[in-house]
Amino acid sequence: MSDLARKFGHVLRRKRERLGLSQEALAEEAGLHRNYVGLLERGQGTPTLAVVEKLAAALGTTMARLVGEVERAKPLAASPRADPGAPG
Repeated sequence: MSDLARKFGHVLRRKRERLGLSQEALAEEAGLHRNYVGLLERGQGTPTLAVVEKLAAALGTTMARLVGEVERAKPLAASPRADPGAPG
């Protein structure tokens, strides 16, 4: 899992939670599947520009602001589950 994908997921989850939205509500507003939103929040997928645009609109922000937050986010510590050799 890339650091960029994990940072995007962290920012996405933080913004969603600040708005008091469930993953399902965000997904519905963005026209995406709830499982896909969860995958992105866990940093297990990299969204296309079209998906970033949909998520930004659903979160009431712009693509530039959303990506800007990702750029400013500090690197995240690796999850033990991210290491295929780690128990868990």
